[in-house]
Amino acid sequence: MAETQLVAPGRRTQSVVSAPPEPPAQWHRVLTLLADVSLFIGTRSVWTQGASHRLPVAAVVSLCYASILMCGVLTLVVRRARSLARLDLCVLITAVTLAVCAWVMNHGGSDEAVLTTQAARQLVAGHPVYGQPWPWLFGHGVALTPTVSGGYDFTYGYPPLVPLLAAPLLWLGHGGAPATAVSTGALVVGTVVLWRMLPTPWRSAATMACLGFGLLPMYARLGYPAITALALLIPVVVRWPRIGSGGRLGPSGVARAMCLGAACAAQQLPWFLAPFLLAGIYAVRRGELGGRAAAAAVVLRITGVAATVWLLVNTYFVVSEPGTWITGIALPLTQGATLHGQGLGDVSLYFTDGSDRLDWYGYASVLLAAALLALLVLFMRRLGPAATVLPWCAFYLATRSQDGYYLLMTPLWLAAAVTAPPSEFARAWQPRPRALSGPHRRTALVAASALLVAPALVSAAVAVTGTAPLKLRVAAVRRVSADAVSRLTVRVTNVDGTALTPHFMLTTNQGSGRYWSLVRGPATVPAHGTVRMEIRPASGTYALPIRPGTRIRLRAFTAAPQTLSSAYVRLADRNSRTQQAG
Repeated sequence: MAETQLVAPGRRTQSVVSAPPEPPAQWHRVLTLLADVSLFIGTRSVWTQGASHRLPVAAVVSLCYASILMCGVLTLVVRRARSLARLDLCVLITAVTLAVCAWVMNHGGSDEAVLTTQAARQLVAGHPVYGQPWPWLFGHGVALTPTVSGGYDFTYGYPPLVPLLAAPLLWLGHGGAPATAVSTGALVVGTVVLWRMLPTPWRSAATMACLGFGLLPMYARLGYPAITALALLIPVVVRWPRIGSGGRLGPSGVARAMCLGAACAAQQLPWFLAPFLLAGIYAVRRGELGGRAAAAAVVLRITGVAATVWLLVNTYFVVSEPGTWITGIALPLTQGATLHGQGLGDVSLYFTDGSDRLDWYGYASVLLAAALLALLVLFMRRLGPAATVLPWCAFYLATRSQDGYYLLMTPLWLAAAVTAPPSEFARAWQPRPRALSGPHRRTALVAASALLVAPALVSAAVAVTGTAPLKLRVAAVRRVSADAVSRLTVRVTNVDGTALTPHFMLTTNQGSGRYWSLVRGPATVPAHGTVRMEIRPASGTYALPIRPGTRIRLRAFTAAPQTLSSAYVRLADRNSRTQQAG
């Protein structure tokens, strides 16, 4: 449309043709559509629960279905980038609404939620929080964490920020509702913050990564403190290579350092990420400022602010219960939990009869974390964009390698991918001593990388190639009915040179069972000796699996040293009193 404007009497300006609205990029349409589609996952189960128990929730979920459908249509037909940006906001609002509806229907939480809520109750009552076993919280669907010593962990083992946040919400009721409200609220706030901090075309990716697919909202409803830590890490990771730019933090840098300290006071996973971020900030600032002292000063200021916030959150517990506090927040690293997860430890847990070198999985994990940090420093310009992913690789070798350690921090991967591209690290400092900077530097760097990773790989190989120190054979079975047993007599042969004290459990799936107690026989098997042990289930009887072909595995854990011995047993032949191990 042509327009003519007059700027003075009798004078005419040039005709101006208004430009057509800028169309959105096709990849932006696709990203918004994917975020919209991801909201379908898990929505039906929430609607079903609402229709059965809370009709207002079902009505809201039905409206969310309508919103998803309308957003899907409009995403493909709008002609302006601004209109598509508004649709991104609509998708976010729909995702937040669904997350809240899911929490309303499922807010009981898991073992982590009930432990966190109990810690908040103890705090409000003025009682100690750490080192206090609360066995009555478990059972009735609340999972237990078995340890290789034959017991379970009934204590709170996380930093105290989440119980402090849950304390004002204890009025929400019994169970883990206060803790799940904190984690779900933190996830919603973190999603909104990430959505706002990302460039406009990428915002739907935040909705999809945080609230889509149903993964992180599920962990939030289970009350995982790591969700709160994730929310606090989001503003830290967005554009993290620019923290301390020009040699000064400024209000934004101070706020991010405070969030880092608070995240470390919420859960232990940020402890593993912080060194990678600090190393990256040091390398980028040193490449920018050109001086070792200036870069170190920036990192020291960040560390100081973060440490101050962390200490402020922990001050009450440092003063009131210093001994139990320090052991409590270190508990996940020292508790000696049994093998569990989707990592390398599965070789000893499922594919072989066990290992007499379980400790080496822990060594391998620590060594790999150190090697990855060293590699990041050595190749900052190449590996810098992956600094938010590298720390979690170490958990693949740990004894507790469950997928939650990987996926709980995935929104940080997205934040770094969008706001910390390789160009941010183009001038980052990389150490190049004389041995790595000569004419054969490429070969030297490859050799140095191999030397850094080799200890972790050797430790992992030692753990995997370990053999079961105990040979197990079921010598007799006592039944209370055709479908249940009350006693097992196990013949145990120790092929190791160390006396071992085994603790037994039966499993029929990927999880852990309850430990059986010793009724008769010695508790310790001498080196190269054979004993008979009579054991019974924790509940008094063990129901045999009804499904034909289900394989029952007898496991024996020992604590000093940490070992695992396993054997398949046949208990389903109900016409025989004595069965042999398979």
